[in-house]
This record gives sequence, structure tokens and C-alpha cells, in this order.
Amino acid sequence: MGKKARTNRGKEKALGRRLDVSTLPPPPVPVDSELGSAKLLDEPKTPGTGHKALDQDGYDDGGVADLTLVIDLEDSALRRKRGETAYFSALKADLLPRVTTGQMASLTRRDQKIRLAKILFGDEEEQEDESPSEVYMDKVDGQEDAKTKARRQERLNAAKYALRLSTVLREPACSSLSLSEISKRYLNCFGKEGAEAALRCADKAVEIASDGFYDSDTIAVEADEEPKIDPKYEKNATSPGLANPASLKLQPLRVAQLCLRSAYLHRGNALRALGRDAEARESYSKVLPMLEKEPRCGRLDWERMSIIVNIGNTYKSEGNYAKAVEQYDKAEKLGKDHLDAEDGNKTDGMGIMLAAMRARAFAMKKAGKEEEAKTKLREVLELQMKLNVELEKKKKEEEEAVRKALEAQRNPVHVIEDDMAVDS
Repeated sequence: MGKKARTNRGKEKALGRRLDVSTLPPPPVPVDSELGSAKLLDEPKTPGTGHKALDQDGYDDGGVADLTLVIDLEDSALRRKRGETAYFSALKADLLPRVTTGQMASLTRRDQKIRLAKILFGDEEEQEDESPSEVYMDKVDGQEDAKTKARRQERLNAAKYALRLSTVLREPACSSLSLSEISKRYLNCFGKEGAEAALRCADKAVEIASDGFYDSDTIAVEADEEPKIDPKYEKNATSPGLANPASLKLQPLRVAQLCLRSAYLHRGNALRALGRDAEARESYSKVLPMLEKEPRCGRLDWERMSIIVNIGNTYKSEGNYAKAVEQYDKAEKLGKDHLDAEDGNKTDGMGIMLAAMRARAFAMKKAGKEEEAKTKLREVLELQMKLNVELEKKKKEEEEAVRKALEAQRNPVHVIEDDMAVDS
């Protein structure tokens, strides 16, 4: 035991360190109650947006709840592990893992997690492709200008910084997602020359999210500018993966699955870049069972489409065009379902169809069916023009809905009177 305070000032400090248990917030909900974005909303989160789920009631939240679950802003996993009193005592004494040097030193652990989320999932206006599609394409042709190369390198560095921050905060789910992003950005930055590094990172992302154990030191090294591991290094895999039974007592299986979905997708893309199509197809196929129980909505159908088209492209590369077309048909139907449904998301439906139709056109061209490919590309152009019109219309509708919502906050009485006048 430490020495007891004798002076009044010392006694005041001792009292300040004590934790008033009555002031603590409610404990985290049970693990099996954390559903993330699988639980649909009763109404759209943002005025004017659709995100209506197909064939069932409710609206998609855009993945917000899943992001909150993965980032774990409330430290639910750590609170379950340490217990409420020990956790909040450590928090009050600033003993929980966080960055303590540099520009982020002044931020709390929670604020550092928010910063991490912004680095990984924040505004991506600078991306060359704003489409949610994750269909693999080699974007490096050696003709990129200096600005494009610098932007791609900057995004790779940002993903590595996210991994570094995840390691300090000791958040394995964030580490897994950071590695998936590093894998993706190696391919965007270096093309096929970065495929080996991309595959290495994706494999490590899978390792963290799986049910075994991993070596945290071999993970942390990927944040270095030039990752190197001593050939004589003996792996010490003692950290439980996200799907390990020990981890599932602290956080839901959904966290592991969210990370695995991303990791297997980018692992497949890295294998595609290496020309290992059968292995890529196997990696992509592991994502589909995890998506079966997810609701049908635009966001998730983009993910489904990316996986299915990527599988089709592996068949195309092997010269099996019949199998490839089967996959493109499935992908195109995902988009058509939205167009056919009365409450479907039309713009997402068109975008999904466009991605599938382009893949089909390229497959036709590779198969030597030049005329059919040209016909399909004309259909793509026509649909793209229709989509552009719908996007502009949707933008105006969303802006008007936001304007009305703000007006209602400023002057609710007049809005109610206007509504009554319309009803009468």
C-alpha cells in the first residue's frame, strides 16, 4: 500500500482520484444485443435519402452502426474485460492506451478513435473513382502524372498511419480494417508491382479477424515505410483473433465478419493482380455466406455486386465465358431489383447494373465478340446518361428536404400550419 496523505492538499488529491461509482454510465449491453447495421431504421437517417430495404420494412443506416461497432467508441469490449470500476478508474487516471506524443497527445482516447475513423472512412472526395464498386481493375499504366502518384502515395501513407494508431490504441478490428485499406492502396499506388505486399497485408487482416491467434509485432511492422521482418524472427502468435472464443465474450461475431468481408475481398484483388484466379475466386466466395442474412439495400448490394463481378472476372481470365456470364447475370439482377421495386433505390440500381454491364462488355470483347461488345457498351452509355439525370434530380430533392428540415427547426409553428393547409 502507498503512503497515506497527511496534508490537506494531499488529502484533496487523494479524494480527487477516488471514483464515485454512482456517477458511472450504464454498463454495455450484452454482446448478443449489438447488431450494428443489421438492425434497420424506422425512417431515413438523413432527410431526403432513400436507403429503403427491399422486400422488408425499414431503412439502411448507411453502415453507421457497423462503423461504431468496429471503432468501439464507448470502449465496450475493454469495459467488459476490465470491469466498470477498473475501467473508469484507469480512464480517470489516464492509464488507458492512447497516443501521448505529437499532435494527437492532447486528445482523449475517444477523440483519437474518432480521428482514426475519419482517417479510414472519412470524406474521400480526392478519390479518383467515387463509385462504391470494389471490382478489381489495374489502375496503374505508367502514364500517371506526378499529382496522381503523390495523391495515391498520400492515401497509402494515411492507411499506414491508421494502422499505427490502431496498434497504439490496441484495437484489433481497426488494425484489420487498416491492413485491408493498405492492401487496397498498394494496388492503387503500384499496380501489379505492389501485389505481393497487398497480399501480405490482406493475409494479416484475415489473421486478425479469424478464430486463431496472431502475432501483434508482425502486424505493427506493416505501418513502416518499408516493412521488414528478420528471417530469424520466431513468430509469437498469442493475441486472440476477433472470432476467437475469448474475443467473442467481449464483442459480437459481427465485428469479426465485417473485418473478414473486407479482408477477403482485398485478398482476392491482390491474388487477381498476381494472376492467381482460382485462389482469388476462393477468397471472394468466402464473403458471400456472410452477406446472405444481410438486408437488401443499395449499400450492401454494391458489396454483393463487387464480389460477384470479381468472381465472374476470374472465370473470364481463365477463358470460361459461360461461367463468367452467369455471374454477370446475377450482378445485373441485383441492380434491376431496385429498378423494378416500387420503393427501390433507383440510382444505386442503375449504378450496380452499369458495373455489371461493363464487365460483361469487356468479357465479350475478350471472347472475340466485337459487335456484341459494342452493342452492350452503347447500352452502358444510354444507362449512364439516365443515371446522370437521376443523380441530379436526387441531389436537388435531398437539398430541398434538408432545407425544409432546417426550416422546421427554426419555425415549427408555420410548418405545421402549412401542412394543415395542404391537408384541408
